[in-house]
Amino acid sequence: MENLSPRAGELEAIETASRDEISALQLERMKWTLTHAYENSPFYHKSFDELGAHPSDLKTLSDITKFPFTTKKDLRDTYPFGMFAVPRERLARIHASSGTTGKPTVVGYTARDVDTWASLVARSIRASGGRAGDLVHIAYGYGLFTGGLGAHYGAEKLGCTVVPVSGGMTERQVALIQDFKPRIIMVTPSYMLSILDEFRRQGLDPRESSLAVGIFGAEPWTNAMREEIEHAFDMHAVDIYGLSEVMGPGVASECVESKDGLHIWEDHFYPEIIDPVTGAALPDGEIGELVLTTLTKEGLPIIRYRTRDLTRLLPGTARSMRRMEKITGRSDDMMILRGVNVFPTQIEEQILKCRGLAPHFQIELTRSGRMDDMTVHVECTVEAADETARNASARELTHHVKSVIGVSTKVMVHSPGGVARSEGKAKRIVDNRPKE
Repeated sequence: MENLSPRAGELEAIETASRDEISALQLERMKWTLTHAYENSPFYHKSFDELGAHPSDLKTLSDITKFPFTTKKDLRDTYPFGMFAVPRERLARIHASSGTTGKPTVVGYTARDVDTWASLVARSIRASGGRAGDLVHIAYGYGLFTGGLGAHYGAEKLGCTVVPVSGGMTERQVALIQDFKPRIIMVTPSYMLSILDEFRRQGLDPRESSLAVGIFGAEPWTNAMREEIEHAFDMHAVDIYGLSEVMGPGVASECVESKDGLHIWEDHFYPEIIDPVTGAALPDGEIGELVLTTLTKEGLPIIRYRTRDLTRLLPGTARSMRRMEKITGRSDDMMILRGVNVFPTQIEEQILKCRGLAPHFQIELTRSGRMDDMTVHVECTVEAADETARNASARELTHHVKSVIGVSTKVMVHSPGGVARSEGKAKRIVDNRPKE
């Protein structure tokens, strides 16, 4: 893989600013955000008053703990526009979640918000090794989902040439990569595996493709998955983080020269880590739930949003801003089996240890009597498709899960293509337990 470290003068001044400079900017912007939210969002005016908090209470950054959390339920309860802090007519863009588990969460952006978002995605692409003039293949979904348009505007802001492919039609994705020769692809890691399968199905060597950088986000993925993709394509695989409630992609990004966690763009977002059960603040270095406060958003300022993503904060390395460790899972994705906490990323790591298994999987939860059971549905590789090899792979994965994670599981090894594919975020857990 080529060396993509930035050259002198390529970084914005804030990316190498001192911690004191970053903190001073955050405090100034946090005061503005709290005042803007309190004075212009009826939701925040009410929630601040109910807690006895006022924007003037913020004297230091740590005073943010005096203010209420915001949750996904708050956005659903105020559906569609009840949390906005500007008149609807001032909004340039509206996005929304899929709403598959309830009412969708709706977010709005002023023209300035859209420009800020594009600038931060551009910064993230540059941190990942992208440069003006690069051809960028965007296979995130377009539409109400923030991934496609967020990546699109950021790539254009950086000066790249954008191919807005969106998700799906995997055979066409490969054809366009072969014909257009993009240097960068932006896509979910699980769908990148489907693209990899299609390369191999067509008899193409993915290492001979033009792709030098993959920018992957929208779902948790492991370093083992990074190694799998990097080796398969001879490319850099870099993590990008975001969520629609806070902005979309571009809240944080790995730097290609270090790949040691995602630098949070702290000039626009203030991160906290809390105990997911008690809500108490945790010091940097301890694992807990990530909480984010926006510092510059006009249309929908977000105060102390509980992301449900589990990580920890670490000092800056390639940039001055603090890093968040790769997401290990979500508190609402955690499965508890016989008293053991299990995350899909842990299962993924064990699958990638088994040479006879492909990295496509789903976890099925069922219940027999009072006990929950877990079945891992996974695929064999083409080379290990006979019954003897599949049985051996099932035994190997069962052993790894038991010895490393500490739970017993059933393993069903399917033929290649036998596990449902995703063209966006992967659905890793299928819960077939009876409803209470």
